[in-house]
Amino acid sequence: MDSDPIHQDREFSSISVNPCSPNIGAEIGSIDLTQPLNDDTRDELKRAFIKYQVIFFREQQISFDDHVRLAEYFGVLGAHVGKSTISSTTEDPRVRKFHYDATTPRVSGDVFHTDQSCAKVPPLGSILYNHTLPPNGGGDTLFSSMYAAYDALSTRMKVYLDGLTANHDGVPTFGEGTPNADHPVIVKHPESGKKLIYVNEVFTMKINELSEQESKSILDFLFRHCTRPEWTCRFRWRPHSIAFWDNRCTQHMAISDYLPSIRSGYRVQLDGESSPLPA
Repeated sequence: MDSDPIHQDREFSSISVNPCSPNIGAEIGSIDLTQPLNDDTRDELKRAFIKYQVIFFREQQISFDDHVRLAEYFGVLGAHVGKSTISSTTEDPRVRKFHYDATTPRVSGDVFHTDQSCAKVPPLGSILYNHTLPPNGGGDTLFSSMYAAYDALSTRMKVYLDGLTANHDGVPTFGEGTPNADHPVIVKHPESGKKLIYVNEVFTMKINELSEQESKSILDFLFRHCTRPEWTCRFRWRPHSIAFWDNRCTQHMAISDYLPSIRSGYRVQLDGESSPLPA
């Protein structure tokens, strides 16, 4: 997934924007994230983020301050809900370390999911910077567009799902003390205004208005539907790459094919501004 001038999105002039797939993802070039961005570049970066749902950067050897500055162009830094066993603190409380090696029992996030949808106000997004990658490849991340998944539903299914709500519970993943919340099954993105499917296999437990058996059948269908290859892109990490995903309209999955090799980096998270909006 490298920059391709032939397919560059000509809507942008301050940065280069190269789509990665028909439905989701773009690689951003002509930018140096170790330096503050001017107003035009910030505005275009925000437009690219909303349009492509996840944006990627290459060869950006950023510091913690650079990482935080990039996030704060988009909102307020947030914190993980519940007890995290998948990351650790750093000397900078704003930044979490995500490190995997031969001692790691299992790679986190190896099922398609939306980060912390169990929170009443889930995160707006996350920015992951990986500085060290397995020497022989592996450790890619898949991203799936919930816009594309919604658009592909039949009209009758869209009508059926509209108005339903589902319970999202963090306890099975993060343990006692983690919140749970009810969110609409079909929501509207607060900035793009587009409709999307808002359920995921990790946190969504039940559709509230249906019986257990009905809920299981519908959710099983939606979990499979939301992760079809047609709605996805695959990011092949290289050292000093960055992925920044919009948690409000995407799902992602870490591919755990590289242990005992090392995959190591840092992540910051952005607070959400409101609960998911009913469509």
